[in-house]
Amino acid sequence: MNLLEISRTGAVLTAALNNPPFNFLTSALLDELHELLDEADKSPQVRAIVLTSAVPEAFVSHYDITEILEGTSRVGLAVGPRLTGIGLRFVHALNRGTAMRRLLGRTPAAGILALLRYHDLVARMRRSDKVFVAAIDGMALGGGCELALSCDIRLMADGPYTIGQPEILLDLMPGGGGTQILTRTIGAGRTLELALEGRPLTPTEAAEIGLIHRVVPPEALAAEAALTAARLSTRSPRSVKAIKDAVYRYGTGPLERGLAFERAQFLAMASQPGTKAALGEYARLVQLHEQDGGSVAEFSERYLPSLVAGEILHAAAQAVHTRGSQRANSIQSPRRLDKPVTDPGPGEAA
Repeated sequence: MNLLEISRTGAVLTAALNNPPFNFLTSALLDELHELLDEADKSPQVRAIVLTSAVPEAFVSHYDITEILEGTSRVGLAVGPRLTGIGLRFVHALNRGTAMRRLLGRTPAAGILALLRYHDLVARMRRSDKVFVAAIDGMALGGGCELALSCDIRLMADGPYTIGQPEILLDLMPGGGGTQILTRTIGAGRTLELALEGRPLTPTEAAEIGLIHRVVPPEALAAEAALTAARLSTRSPRSVKAIKDAVYRYGTGPLERGLAFERAQFLAMASQPGTKAALGEYARLVQLHEQDGGSVAEFSERYLPSLVAGEILHAAAQAVHTRGSQRANSIQSPRRLDKPVTDPGPGEAA
């Protein structure tokens, strides 16, 4: 059974999770999410991915409790953090390739393997040069909240839905990155309150503390998520990855290290042909506006919408592509310079 319903519009891939009736996160669904990322990584035309649900009222309810119980029952005894830490390192070292994963899945290490696969998924999403948008259209507790937190942008439908980390109510703690990602998202104080209380939040409460970015009317969620993803898909993958690395990898470490990374990336990117073309186009617009005697407010009103929509960046990328094609044609066949240059598609602009 396919647990993901995948569709694509332009540079945006949409994956609807479909594991009724509760839309539990399972090891099989994790495998399909990894396969989704594998395919997206092979396709530079894909710039953004929307994660949503095909099951009414459930984004991802939580991780399948049955799988957790099966994993712990295979171990057969209660163990402490030190011993489980040794087991995690051992399984992580063996976890190489599909065949080994299948073998481990038939052993008492199956539960450990599923947890590692979940953490690997979170890490891959955060390292990716794609933008991930969560369209949360139902309950998102435990693993569902953690999957949403792994996305870069989170939109949630307004309704009788909740989101949070209720693991403590079952004598557990978050295991899919909840304590770590939440702390980096809403701060230590709010994370402690959320994890210790275990009380899920309404969409409005989640937005107020920064757990989600926006609350959207239910009937508008799909369109708003698609529009957001389409807009962000116009951003350069190089810029997307640099910004995500700066925030996710360096945003909570020493300031000096973060600034050093930002400096290096900024200077390297400023030297790229596409970036220089975009900067040159922007400078040209400023100069023309000054010559016309326009004000700063008028400049923002006139040009900011097209900047946000990625139109200026796309035009600059087309110019770079055209110049590159003309240079290649002049070297290969000087007599064919008058041949029309094919404009790149939306996914080829960089």
